[in-house]
Amino acid sequence: MCGIAGLINLTDRRPVPAGTLQAMAAAIIHRGPDEDGYFTRDGLGLASRRLSIVGLADGRQPIRNEDGNVNVVFNGELFDYPEARARLEARGHRFTTHCDTEVIPHTWEDHQEQMFDHLRGQFAIALWDERRQRLILARDRFGVCPLYWTRQQTAEGDWLLFGSEIKALLASGMVTPRADRRGINHAFTFFGMPGPLTCFEGINCLLPGRYLRIQLGETGKPAQVSQHTYWEMDFPDQGQEEPCDDVEKLVDHFQAVLLASIERRLRADVPVVSYLSGGVDSSTVVALAGHIRKQPIPTFTIQIADPKLDETTEAGQVSRHLGCSPVVVRFGAEEALNIYPRLIHAAEGPVLDTSCGALLMLAREVHQHGYKVALTGEGADEWLAGYPWFKINKALSYLDVIPGLPLSQMARWGYIRMLGMPARYREIAARAQAAVGGHNGYLDVYGMLSRTKWLFYSPEMHEAIGDHVPMEDLQFNVEKMRRWHPLNRALCVGGRVHLPGLLLNHKGDRVAMHNSVETRYPFLDEEVFGFLAKIQPNMKMSGFREKYVLRKLAERWLPKSVAWRRKAMFRAPFDSFHADKLPPFVDQLLSEESLRKTGYFDPKGIAHWRQAFRNMRSGSYGRTFVEMGLVGVVATQLWHHTFIDPTLADLPNRPSEIRGPLPTATSTARRSVTASPGT
Repeated sequence: MCGIAGLINLTDRRPVPAGTLQAMAAAIIHRGPDEDGYFTRDGLGLASRRLSIVGLADGRQPIRNEDGNVNVVFNGELFDYPEARARLEARGHRFTTHCDTEVIPHTWEDHQEQMFDHLRGQFAIALWDERRQRLILARDRFGVCPLYWTRQQTAEGDWLLFGSEIKALLASGMVTPRADRRGINHAFTFFGMPGPLTCFEGINCLLPGRYLRIQLGETGKPAQVSQHTYWEMDFPDQGQEEPCDDVEKLVDHFQAVLLASIERRLRADVPVVSYLSGGVDSSTVVALAGHIRKQPIPTFTIQIADPKLDETTEAGQVSRHLGCSPVVVRFGAEEALNIYPRLIHAAEGPVLDTSCGALLMLAREVHQHGYKVALTGEGADEWLAGYPWFKINKALSYLDVIPGLPLSQMARWGYIRMLGMPARYREIAARAQAAVGGHNGYLDVYGMLSRTKWLFYSPEMHEAIGDHVPMEDLQFNVEKMRRWHPLNRALCVGGRVHLPGLLLNHKGDRVAMHNSVETRYPFLDEEVFGFLAKIQPNMKMSGFREKYVLRKLAERWLPKSVAWRRKAMFRAPFDSFHADKLPPFVDQLLSEESLRKTGYFDPKGIAHWRQAFRNMRSGSYGRTFVEMGLVGVVATQLWHHTFIDPTLADLPNRPSEIRGPLPTATSTARRSVTASPGT
């Protein structure tokens, strides 16, 4: 994994301002401490920060084709690199490195914008085609690797800037950080930032499965910028799912597909480790990885310092069964509080889920043990209905036994009204439901979180967002979704929102790469998704048993108690920010003065609920979401302090002070290429 950045002038060929590329790359050095590289020509600059994992000695970027007319900087991994290289060499292409990046310029030569059909893996790509005068920016199918872009009018012209992180854009000196309240509204709807909006005005997140084409025009004519979809999630029409006459044969097929996915993700020129929670997802990954390697794979486990949330007993059972010796990292209230400034700097947006800090610490431990790559189990819950809201939604659906009498929806409205939601929320909820082709369990949980907007937003915030419905920003293919089984519609929402917005962002790439660690996801393999998308819904959720086909597979490799263990949501205590003894920055961020400076939240409402939630029943959904909302308020204030106005609290906002010492570089090699037409 690496970090990429760059910019292109959309109106003329004036030089890139001196030092801009280097500043952008320096802002994301944590993504690639091993070496940097640059490509420049009039009006264009590409930058790379490399974390060397494949082709350690000769994989410096940018990487080009044989005649130098196609240049690429690349963040990610192409897991079928050996097979892709062999195919390209058979077609006459010549390789000069042992790095997977070199597959990209040669594949572009053969297929141009159809090349994404031939790339398998996780990636963010910037490719410059000199002959066609075209820049391509692309992101992988599921959104593992981030890519942000913005268009800025400056005294230097009309520029399009891009980067693996927003910090790279801000470091250019061309982008002034300003808040986008609609982006903040996304965070208080989805627990994360699924895109295309960010919390920064004018900065966009390129969606998974999309690419930007920037086609330069003739001299004096503006460039054409267009966005294209090369892939999107798809499921069979309802009733057309593949039949299952033999469950064991289905499990055999799934096992073969998952083994192949894990084998591909074990490919690296450095050691590969795995996260292990003790749940069926990560435990199956660890078991199959050990089978492939013929020895136990090193594992890393979080211990939440709360007996009700601690899963180390279960993880220890798996470790003993598989012969692993896990590294265990403790995470409690003190750690949650102290790590949040660093977490917000890494995530570049409000983080409502305190367990994201635990993943930040886990990645740091992986780095400190000298590793660069970790497997993880994200994606299984998304493809196999692993969350409790799927069960709740299914239970409520049994109320709808009388055609034309939507008792389940009436029950939801009654509960919403009981929580004190305003009457106009019903219209917002109806629009959200229409945006995803029908009701599903995610709308229930997002609706619960949305209650916090009415508790905490200021009148100015409500006025600013108006009738904004975040679900309408997500660009679903509703016509297609309506033809799917309702469960598959819900899985699509999770794969588009929960997965890239929270799991791959706040809990995945951003916290891992902040520590120079690449995370790999066997359940996000194209073939794994394709297999699970086509099977019958009752093989995903059988009755009220989630992840049925995965549990049947896990029985072959793990103790039965692990294979059929009830799903436990990985989370940390939310009330860390409401303890009696808090670091000064929390009260400073929540002071009336700081709240009025940002204008997002109502100071009286915040003061009231900081006290009132303590009287709510412990463990209730109502209290949990109020706690999460208050964490979100602190996180939003902290984000504003970090990136916009450093006067809200006695905290640093300079990257070096927040981040601490940068990872030690294993190499200081630099590659710089200055190109002219025809090189």
